[in-house]
Amino acid sequence: MKTVNGQEVIQVFEAWSPKKLACMDNDPIGLVIGTLNKPVSKVLVTLDVNEAVANEAIEKGCELIIAHHPPIFRRLANIRTDHPAGRLYEKLIKHDIAVYAAHTNLDVAEGGVNDLLADALQLKNRSILEETYAENLLKLAVFIPTANAQALREALATAGAGRIGDYEACSYTTTGEGRFRALAGANPFVGSVGELHVEEEVKVEVVFPESMKGRVLKAMLTSHPYEEPAYDVIRLEQQTNVMGLGRVGYLTKEMTLQQFAEFVKQQLDVPAVRVVGDLQSKVSKVALVGGDGNKYIYAAKRAGADVFLTGDMYFHTAQDAQAIDLQIVDPGHHVEKVMIAGVAKKMAELCEDKRYLVEFIQSTIHTEPFLFV
Repeated sequence: MKTVNGQEVIQVFEAWSPKKLACMDNDPIGLVIGTLNKPVSKVLVTLDVNEAVANEAIEKGCELIIAHHPPIFRRLANIRTDHPAGRLYEKLIKHDIAVYAAHTNLDVAEGGVNDLLADALQLKNRSILEETYAENLLKLAVFIPTANAQALREALATAGAGRIGDYEACSYTTTGEGRFRALAGANPFVGSVGELHVEEEVKVEVVFPESMKGRVLKAMLTSHPYEEPAYDVIRLEQQTNVMGLGRVGYLTKEMTLQQFAEFVKQQLDVPAVRVVGDLQSKVSKVALVGGDGNKYIYAAKRAGADVFLTGDMYFHTAQDAQAIDLQIVDPGHHVEKVMIAGVAKKMAELCEDKRYLVEFIQSTIHTEPFLFV
């Protein structure tokens, strides 16, 4: 096992839930407090960061906190240590505890907050409620001597090119002739300086997401025998890695709205929910957004959902949902606490694969501000 620093831990996290997935303007994600340039052996995973959570991190010897809700959400005008927020920041800094926030990027990420909620509700045949991120596909067309083509194809596949759905190492090859004359100063792989050379070549074509462009081109150039490979990179209309907020899926069995509300209370561990709709109506298709999903009621309706599960439902938005015959179950914002166990488990698995010596601890501090009486 290898001891690690904070930066190595966060590189693992961002490979799973990268910042580019954030879908809120100026979402304050990333390192919020402290430094990642230090050894880390224990990481506390929490929904929120308050003084009780900071005390928990101190008591458990954690050097890093990964939180869903950023403890600094708006630009600070000052840090008053005689105020609660300033006192929290002071405590974290004095105890050298770094805080990293993953907000809407963790909502969007596969296996993130919304998938964890869908898991808890056992939803089947899932899809994205609202697309927020996609990458353009690029196509690489490269010309290479026939004898070297297989090595090139293998190098490109290893770099991640040629992945289409559930298939990998996809490529297309056409044959032809390449012509060139090497000038003085060249060191040609085939042919002679000053003479026109004709070589039997193939054109190898592969597609890949735009984010892979650097490493795909590096793999091509490294494995190509020519000093000056001839190649094209073409932007395609198709997109890949489509991701987004919310999930839509089907319950394992049809329920009444009343039964679904009780099921939500049980599965998401909440004492009560707010409901909009006819309690005896049947529900099968569920749309959900963790946290505040008020602006997605029409997306849920377009998706054909019988019921929309989200938190912080406003009075007038609830009336709008009622008007479009969309039923609502509001279990509160705090159900995003599912990320505590989910992130701790995922990160423990990812770091175990890398043989990193780091422990992920689930916060036990209850940060829900509301009581039901």
